[in-house]
Amino acid sequence: MCDFSRYGVPSEEWLRVEATLPTPQDQSVEELKNTTNAGREAVAKKEMELLANKVTTHDHSVLTRDGYKLEVRSYRPTAAATNEALPIYIHFHGGGFLFGTLGTEDASCSRIAINVGVVVVNVNYRHTPEYTYPTAWNDSEDALIWISNNASLLGGDRHRVVIGGVSAGGRLTASLVQKAFRSELNFESPPTILGQVLLIPGLVSKACYELHMKQIRDPSISSYHQCAEAPLLDSRRRKLFNDLLKVEGEHQTSQRYNPGLVKPEEARRLPATTFGIAGNDPLRDEGILYGKLLADNGVPTNIHVFKGVPHGFRRFGEKLSVSKEYDAVIEEGIRWALTKPSTSAPFIVQEH
Repeated sequence: MCDFSRYGVPSEEWLRVEATLPTPQDQSVEELKNTTNAGREAVAKKEMELLANKVTTHDHSVLTRDGYKLEVRSYRPTAAATNEALPIYIHFHGGGFLFGTLGTEDASCSRIAINVGVVVVNVNYRHTPEYTYPTAWNDSEDALIWISNNASLLGGDRHRVVIGGVSAGGRLTASLVQKAFRSELNFESPPTILGQVLLIPGLVSKACYELHMKQIRDPSISSYHQCAEAPLLDSRRRKLFNDLLKVEGEHQTSQRYNPGLVKPEEARRLPATTFGIAGNDPLRDEGILYGKLLADNGVPTNIHVFKGVPHGFRRFGEKLSVSKEYDAVIEEGIRWALTKPSTSAPFIVQEH
């Protein structure tokens, strides 16, 4: 039986940061969405002052299955030869399916492109409350098909693809990769997906928590209880995100919505996977348990846990020393997947 509760004790460094945070204000969903996106875009714009001359960006439009024109932005390091087909890293942002724009991701996507030497493709899937389940899932699938079919346009190599996502984007990534490996997507030019990078991912819904609880030594030490009111993603915020998705009926327990429920025989076929998990996060245990499932079934798997920090801690940048380690986990995860690792180590959690 598992016990990951030691990772949830708030770190001294985090407590110092938390003490400086303003009291959350009541806002309408529209106000919350607008202010959050504006704040994240402002931070990214500031960071881009040091990155803009090292990366070339292009905006693209992807026609989805329902006729919507999906925004996609690619980032290519200027240091790369113009005629070189680079590996492709596809990025799905976090934000509870409510937050996120192309601009909020500019700095993080640029850093990855520059430091790893890949073409990063940033997919601005559609958000709640305007678009509910399964629109974001459909968008991620349509985007992958378009990226693979248009890899040469992007200056990328469709036979060297890694997919990654943060939080909600991690859920989309896990679901998308599973579907691709079941050969359920209609590619003109099928990609070779060498790996996935899952960062603070949400992988199962509340309707499926009981199955995960059975793997924990005692329900009281599970992240669902220990971190229920943790900063940044407390029970109220999680309920808001989940309610806005409007997942109904049998979809609540489907594998598409709950990729953490993948069966062992299917898990064995999945590619190399890197996890970056926050210790003081209600989603902690589902991330670690998914990593354990993959490792136990022979998938090359690296699991990193950042002790004592909450979901979404990376937004505090240099105020938390683990932010640099988080960035390094992403970059190393992509590089490692591109080496095509073929053997799995035993289930091990690497602590930060």
